[in-house]
Amino acid sequence: MSGTQPEPSGAKQMFGEFAPALVHFTDDVLFGEVWKRPGLTPKERSLVTVAALATNGNTEQLVFHLGLAKENGNTEAELIEALTHLAFYAGWPQAMAAMAVAKKVFQG
Repeated sequence: MSGTQPEPSGAKQMFGEFAPALVHFTDDVLFGEVWKRPGLTPKERSLVTVAALATNGNTEQLVFHLGLAKENGNTEAELIEALTHLAFYAGWPQAMAAMAVAKKVFQG
């Protein structure tokens, strides 16, 4: 065999053989099918996902999804504005926690 093998997904790295069904659903169904549906662009899907994670206080997952949102075309300014807007609909503590994560992600 020549060449290098692709790096395992985040789910595979985290759970590997410990939870293979969750890895399958994450990699094959969620990112392999749901994220590729034509109804929303990847940029829009990322913005919806960031909003949902921030609203629910899922800051650990937010780290990955803020980076993915930028890869999918969202700017830092757009993401900061979305989190600011969410403060009025999702709650101040959730928005503050999400903004703290965004600051760490964006400022390294």
